[in-house]
Order: sequence, then C-alpha cells, then structure tokens
Amino acid sequence: MRNPNHYGSVVKLSGKRRRPYLVRGGVYGYDDRGYPQFDIIGYAATREEGNLLLAEYNRNPWDVNRAKITLKQLFELWKEKKMPKLGKANQKCLCSAFGHCAMLENLPYKQIKAYQMQDCIDNCGKGYSTQGAVKSLWGHLDRFALELDVITRCYSDLLTSDPAPPTTRDRFSEKEIQLLWQRQTEPWVDTVLIFIYSGWRISELLAIKKTAVDLQAGAMIGGTKTKAGKNRMVPIHSAIRPLIERRMKEPGEYLISRNGKRCSESAYRRFWKEVMEPLGIQKTPHECRHTFESMLDSAGANRKCIDLMMGHVSKDTGNRVYNHKTLEELKTAIELIQRKPA
Repeated sequence: MRNPNHYGSVVKLSGKRRRPYLVRGGVYGYDDRGYPQFDIIGYAATREEGNLLLAEYNRNPWDVNRAKITLKQLFELWKEKKMPKLGKANQKCLCSAFGHCAMLENLPYKQIKAYQMQDCIDNCGKGYSTQGAVKSLWGHLDRFALELDVITRCYSDLLTSDPAPPTTRDRFSEKEIQLLWQRQTEPWVDTVLIFIYSGWRISELLAIKKTAVDLQAGAMIGGTKTKAGKNRMVPIHSAIRPLIERRMKEPGEYLISRNGKRCSESAYRRFWKEVMEPLGIQKTPHECRHTFESMLDSAGANRKCIDLMMGHVSKDTGNRVYNHKTLEELKTAIELIQRKPA
C-alpha cells in the first residue's frame, strides 16, 4: 500500500550496511539543482523497523527533526511542553528574556555555541536581573534540547552573569515603629503597621480580599509569587487586629481598598511616600518584610514557622519535608514579637 502524501518513505541503500534502510520524511523543499530535500529521520536494520520509525515520526514529528530545529522553533516547542509547569511570573520573565536572543533565532539550535549564548547575556544592555533571566532561559532550552537529543552537551553550564549586588534594604528601627504607632490614626499609617507585623509583599497584601481574612480563626490567607508563598496562612498579630477589624468594616471587596475599590500598587506607593516623608523615614514597603522576619528571628521564633509565614522554602531537608506546623504554632511564633509600650 502506498504511503500518504508527505508521509515519508523507507529506502534501501546500496552496499553492505548494518542498517541499510534509510528512513526519511516528506519533501520539505528543493535545492538549486531541483533535487528534493528530505528530513532524514534515521536508519534501520529491516524495512519493518524502518516503517515503525516512520510511523513514530508522523505521530510526533516535533520530536524527530533534530538537525534543523532552530532556536525559535525550540523555544516555541518549549513554551508548549515545558513552560506551563513554571510560575506565571517566571514564564513572563523567560519570554521577555527570549527577546535578547532574537539575533540567533533562525540558527539551528545544535549549531549555537557557548560564546554566542554568552554574547546574548553580555550585550543585553540590562542589569543582573535580566542577565540572570537570559542565562536561566538558555539553561531551560539546553535541558529541553538534551531531552530531545538535539544536543549532546549543555553549553549553558559555562555561562556567567553579573551577580546580584549586596542588598541596601534594612529593617525599621524600634524608634521608627513607635513613631508609626503614635500616628496610627492618620491615613494609610495603619497599612504600614499591618505590613510590618504580617510580612506580606506589597502585591500580596493589596490583593487580599476580605473573604480571605478569618477574624474568628485569627488568620489571613494570601501570597502570589512562589509555590511556597501561594495561599499561605499568616496569623493576625494581636497588635494589628484592631487595625484589621477597622479595615474589614470599610466598604469594598479588598482588605486594603481605596474609595471602595482595590488600591493599585502605584497608587499605594504614592500614599506610602506621603506617610514616610513627614516622619523622616526612608524605607520601602519591602523593608516591612525584612522587619517582620528580623523581629521573628530576634524573638527566637521557630525557623520553620518563620519560613511558612514568609513563604520561603526551608533550606534543610528535615524542616522542608518532615516538619509540619499548625495554625496555633504559627500564632505562638508570631506573638513572640512584642509591641513595646510608647
């Protein structure tokens, strides 16, 4: 029976060969002399084996044409097969990083060398964060290409990028926290205190809906950035409970709202500036998170409890895999933070 058009064929080669049957795909073009060009799928010892290989090729053609697959084609395939398993923020970051590799997108992936990958990093014109994203993308693509037998070694292992600079972020001092408590009735000051005593990221706290705040259980549920940070439970510290209760009585769907609607991050940063400048405090919202972890650590809180409330993955296997904590244990840990009297 004749194969369908563009299905490919199994051809016996001349001479004595261990695998004399050439398995080729359909015609994908013609050379300058008019001769047809085929995808070479492989070689087989028998015609039956060749037909099985050809059938597998037509069932999964993306998994066979290793010699000609370009960087762009591999990236698109990786996006389909592998990227959905990553977090949304990571997906967006890696897709953006691909733009810095666009000069190589039409090259067969197996021909791309380490120095070309490194050039994409060095010439992206961006800082350590973007350089790290480009390096990470090459690592993802290399591992995927290795899985598909497109390459036999990962050049991405040789790549380098600028290291992250030492952090300049600091924690709020006890004096600054006391100053905020003294001004707690002023607009938006309460949100700063909620940040300090709960450790949420700015995007996480602004996204918390009132339905995720359980006053009876004494906890809030939120988190968006990482797998460990998503849908985590943070107890409501007794010091900020009155602030939370007042916010819950205000109109709107979200705990932190503006005129009954969700407050955007850009708008909140403007309010933050209006709070901080008159007090002479030079801190960012993220430094509330630094303060929360520092206060817990200084108070001697259990490390696993700190990691759970911060949305971090515990570094040691025992805490990461075998150590489980209840809400009551988290409450005990958070209440180790003492509000000092004004």
